[in-house]
Amino acid sequence: MGIILWLIVGGVIGWLASLIMRTDAQQGILLNIVVGIVGAFIGGLIFSGGSINESGLNLTSFLVSLVGAVILLAIVNLVRRGSVR
Repeated sequence: MGIILWLIVGGVIGWLASLIMRTDAQQGILLNIVVGIVGAFIGGLIFSGGSINESGLNLTSFLVSLVGAVILLAIVNLVRRGSVR
C-alpha cells in the first residue's frame, strides 16, 4: 500500500508544483508523479540537513515536498529556457 500512496501523493504534489510554475500544459500524469517524488527527495535533502528521515505523511512533509518539486521545476526551466518561469 505504501507505493500506491507515494504515487498518489507524488502526482498531487507534482501537479500543484506544475500549476505554480505554469508548466501544467507541458506535463502529463506520469511526469507529475516523477516531479512529485523527486521533489520530495530534494526537499527532504534541503530541509533536513542532508539526511532523509521518514516522518510520515503530514502537512509539513507535504509542504517540504511541494517546495522541493517547485525547486526541481525551476531548475528544469532554467536549463531548458534560460529563465525560471
